[in-house]
Amino acid sequence: MGVDSQSISIRKATIINFLGKYTNIFIQLIYGAILARILTPEDFGIVAVVTVFTSFFTLVANMGIGPAIIQNKSIDENDTDNIFSLTLYIGLAMGTLFAFFSILISYFYNNQVYIPIGALLGVSLFFNTINIVPNALLLKAHRFKLVNLRLVIVSILSAIPTIILALIGFKYYSIVFHSILVAFITFLWNLYTVKPKFNIKINKQSIQKIKEFSSYQMAFSIINYFSRNMDNLLIGKFMGNSALGFYDKSYKLMLYPVQNLTHVITPVLHPILSAHQEDKNYIYIQYMKVIKILSLLGVFASAYSFFAAEEIVILLFGNQWYDSILSFRFLALSIWAQMITSSTGSIFQSIGNTKLLFNAGVVSAFLIVGSIVIGIGFGSINAVAVCVTLAYNLNIVISFYLLINKGLKKSTTVFFKSLLPDLIIFIVTFVGLYFISMITINNLLLSALIKLIFGGVVFILAMVVTRQTRHITKIFIKAPRKNDYK
Repeated sequence: MGVDSQSISIRKATIINFLGKYTNIFIQLIYGAILARILTPEDFGIVAVVTVFTSFFTLVANMGIGPAIIQNKSIDENDTDNIFSLTLYIGLAMGTLFAFFSILISYFYNNQVYIPIGALLGVSLFFNTINIVPNALLLKAHRFKLVNLRLVIVSILSAIPTIILALIGFKYYSIVFHSILVAFITFLWNLYTVKPKFNIKINKQSIQKIKEFSSYQMAFSIINYFSRNMDNLLIGKFMGNSALGFYDKSYKLMLYPVQNLTHVITPVLHPILSAHQEDKNYIYIQYMKVIKILSLLGVFASAYSFFAAEEIVILLFGNQWYDSILSFRFLALSIWAQMITSSTGSIFQSIGNTKLLFNAGVVSAFLIVGSIVIGIGFGSINAVAVCVTLAYNLNIVISFYLLINKGLKKSTTVFFKSLLPDLIIFIVTFVGLYFISMITINNLLLSALIKLIFGGVVFILAMVVTRQTRHITKIFIKAPRKNDYK
């Protein structure tokens, strides 16, 4: 199994990721808008329940293998062949186990439909598992162009048959088949490009090379999973599938800017910065460039999404999703917090400290899960959204104290001071959008555009006044030589 390594800068890799991600966003928005008009909130809610469990099984199957392969520089082709073979065995076991586990899901939610859905998603789980090693090798080799080309092509090839299945009456099964198609087509692509080799007998020495790193990575992923999915589990159990459908739609809509602005940059950080894992000063300087741009983008995304919540939900998904508006509006206020904190994982990985990443995950999980339980107690998806938003904003302090102070050995006071101008920009933009929102505009598209333009102008002016535009013009410039930052 071999993939040639390519030297690439953070800036170039980010541009490639940007093009791939935003092409995919465009495809997913069209796909999601069409599907939301064909299927009902209950259809989405049924699949959302099972997806919570498949995500957990996927995390267990992953075992932190992907990041460990990227981080470890001593792994050779024979090692990756052995690890790939291990994932195939794991994939078979986890896929079969999940098919049986779906019986328990059906009893818990008192709905037999979860049994056939679980059996089908077991197939998706298998292919996702055996994609772990090829995906990691492509990232380790900095093949970002190939990865993003695959992302776009797979999105198109999986969306078309899914829409057709929904139109001819497959309902929630069309969403299930979409998951299978994405995983299977990705595997075929990896089979052709990476050419993974299967060994019946696995050399344990290959596994030992990644054991410590992957163990803490997996433990963090499991903790993070529960903190991120407890809301779906509890809403599905105590409020029903329809309520979960509305909440899940608003939550996923909130994640669009988080995933597709943050994840343009963060996926390239670990593969590139891990080469400098002994030089924390270098990593800190490069990371500060990243965190500033994420913070500024998050500020505008939070403010705009809050005031344009109705326009965004109705224009994208139709009037039947009206009950998602208020919960989306509350969740929008967590976008900034999530955009900056979601970047921390890549830096913990880059410095090789997944134990500290795990500790951060444990503390954050207590905070987030506690807030979800309180929200559920109020019996409203809007209350859950408010509590979750508060938790994500409080989590900023925990995550960055551990990363900046404990991990990178820098001053958290200096770090948080660098974010104060961004908060000022948020307040100014928020107030500006508040006044423009007081004007009633009956046309939703026109209203969304006016808020976008007016909010954008206020945001840019606030950046100019606070002198934060320099972070955009200088972002990801050529990395300084070591003598420049000693």
